[in-house]
Amino acid sequence: MSVQAVLLPVFALVALLFFLLMRMALTRVGSIKAGETKMKDVALGQNAWPTAIAQTSNAYANNLQLPLMFYALVAFAMLTKKDDLIFVVMSWLFVASRYAHAYVHITSNHVPTRFNMFALGVFILGLMWTIFAVRVLAAI
Repeated sequence: MSVQAVLLPVFALVALLFFLLMRMALTRVGSIKAGETKMKDVALGQNAWPTAIAQTSNAYANNLQLPLMFYALVAFAMLTKKDDLIFVVMSWLFVASRYAHAYVHITSNHVPTRFNMFALGVFILGLMWTIFAVRVLAAI
């Protein structure tokens, strides 16, 4: 696969991360300026933020966790030339699950739906790692 095809899902995931970061920053600043949140109440923790801001903050934090294993896998797959069409399709499925997870997280925050999106992403990423490991160890 081309470098562009392999890295495009990575760029899409990074774009989601920056979107969540900007949303979090803007809503936090807005909440402080509006007097809804006091700086002293959040200086040592995150518990005092309003619910909607906490949801975005949690979605942002979640996208710094599981995707780390995805980024590593993409780099390893590129280095070992195991980045084929199946890998790219599965990458897009993983990214779609992260977008869906973040969307649910910052909107309804319906925990069963959010969990299902998270579990789907874990399953896809686990499958990607398994396929990659088998290919590397079997020298396919």
